Amino acid sequence: MSTTAHDIKQAAHRLIDQFPDNATWNDVVYEMIVRQKIEKGLEDSDADRTTPLEEVMKEFGVEE
Repeated sequence: MSTTAHDIKQAAHRLIDQFPDNATWNDVVYEMIVRQKIEKGLEDSDADRTTPLEEVMKEFGVEE
């Protein structure tokens, strides 16, 4: 899932258009970082670079 610079610019415009008039730079940066992390996670999932839920639960000692 390769994102072009044009796609990123369009997505940034859409994101900023959704902010209220009193949004701060911190709001903008936070939302962009969250989006970046979500996209990275989706890329990892598509490339099968994930850990199965059962393995994570075992690692943290959580029983089903």
